[in-house]
Amino acid sequence: MATQAVEPGAKPVKKGAARQPLHYRFILATYRIFAIAALYAVLLGVIVYAFVMGFYAVNSTWAAPVILSATDEKSLDFREKLITSQQAIEDLKVDAAKMTAGLEEMHGHRAALVALEPEIQSAIHHERLHDREDGPLLASLDQQKLADNAGTRQLLAQLKDMQANIEKDLAAGLITKADAASQLAALNQTSTAYTDSRIAQVLLTDTVLDKTTLGSTLDALQKEAELRSETAQLDVAIQVAEKELKEDNQQIARLHDAIVTAKQSPYYLSASGQPLLNFAFVPYDNQASATPGNAVYDCYLNMILCRKVGVVTQRFPGEEQILHPIFKTQIRGFLVQMNLSRAESAKSRTVFMGGKPLLF
Repeated sequence: MATQAVEPGAKPVKKGAARQPLHYRFILATYRIFAIAALYAVLLGVIVYAFVMGFYAVNSTWAAPVILSATDEKSLDFREKLITSQQAIEDLKVDAAKMTAGLEEMHGHRAALVALEPEIQSAIHHERLHDREDGPLLASLDQQKLADNAGTRQLLAQLKDMQANIEKDLAAGLITKADAASQLAALNQTSTAYTDSRIAQVLLTDTVLDKTTLGSTLDALQKEAELRSETAQLDVAIQVAEKELKEDNQQIARLHDAIVTAKQSPYYLSASGQPLLNFAFVPYDNQASATPGNAVYDCYLNMILCRKVGVVTQRFPGEEQILHPIFKTQIRGFLVQMNLSRAESAKSRTVFMGGKPLLF
């Protein structure tokens, strides 16, 4: 086997040195392949990201499932306010019932007082008629009594002389002591009768004054004034009670309306403990697709290979705010209730309403 001549002064070539360019070329080719693959992967990722962003920017059927629990902060706060409102209604109903009973009693009392007034007026009228009849007669009798007392007083002056004569006759022995005592007793009886007559005359004068002035009807007039005063006080109390009762009833009606409105909130359904309730947030731009009865679709990769998983059952009027599930920006919208046949779809990032977002 011939050997290759080596020129003088030249270095010998090693056997592995001829293979180095092949290794370098393989490594370089592999690097280029990975670089190109990475570049296309990045480019594909950018395209996919741009497509997803563009898709959710123009799509008007997507919604974000929301899981509400009875232990959520909003649900607990809602339940507390609901219980407070219901308790306030019960308290107002108790107060209204008490006030109604009090009004019935006050109206009955007032009716009784009003019924007494004609009787008092009639009594006053009859009393005045009686006084007009009896007053002049009693005044005449009073004058007659004065005249009788004047005659009796003159008679008493004569009786004093008779008493002196009886004492003289007794001292002279002309009459017995028994006769003298009997005569003196008769004189004393006459004097006592005169005193009684004077007392009767004074009482008769007082009666005449009562019959000829307002004295006889003063008590009746006083009772009439007290009756009217009590009736006026009852009227004021009735007006105040009726106003308070009206305000209580209005407050009860307002609280009832508030509870009826609150029952249209998803937090009421959540706080009431009803099981298997599914909700979704719908942006205002997508509200046309959130019509009750529309189908709900859940998709792989949030947009492809979609399948029907339920229907929209109810739309709630209150406004809600959440972070966009893709863009992570604050958006405004409302909640809808969904009836899902597949419970796992409630955990998806997005669902679609009304139809599939793409052709598959």
